[in-house]
Amino acid sequence: METPHLSNQIEKGYTNSMQEPEWAKWHLRVARPSDNLAAIVKFYRYGLGFTILYEFKDHNGFDGVMLGHQGAGYHLEFTRKSGHKAGKAPTEDNLLVFYIPDESDWKQAVGLMKSQGHQPVKSFNPYWDQTGVTFEDPDGYRVVLQNESWPT
Repeated sequence: METPHLSNQIEKGYTNSMQEPEWAKWHLRVARPSDNLAAIVKFYRYGLGFTILYEFKDHNGFDGVMLGHQGAGYHLEFTRKSGHKAGKAPTEDNLLVFYIPDESDWKQAVGLMKSQGHQPVKSFNPYWDQTGVTFEDPDGYRVVLQNESWPT
């Protein structure tokens, strides 16, 4: 017996009489704790070319940094709380995926990661190895540089 697609299961019976917000205008912050704030900043700043957008120290007991690219619709936030252990990624399939459609840009991005001493790792899901390269950050979370475009 074939399992129906998840989207079919979710959409069945869904109605919305309200006007949807303009999602595309929103900004996404992906936030997570780290026990290795300096190493994480180095990985994303020098390995992926992110810039430090904002930093804070002892804000309600938290230190943190926000990394990204000016004008992008997203940024990453990494925090540390004194006396609290954040731990490693729960699985090898916790991913950030960057779609890089231009092959020369993709090769440059992969080369930058390698030039900073980051070696590719085999993806948990082999799909990502078909046209992408996966790297693991100091906390065990993974970043996929995918040589494909994402339909917008």
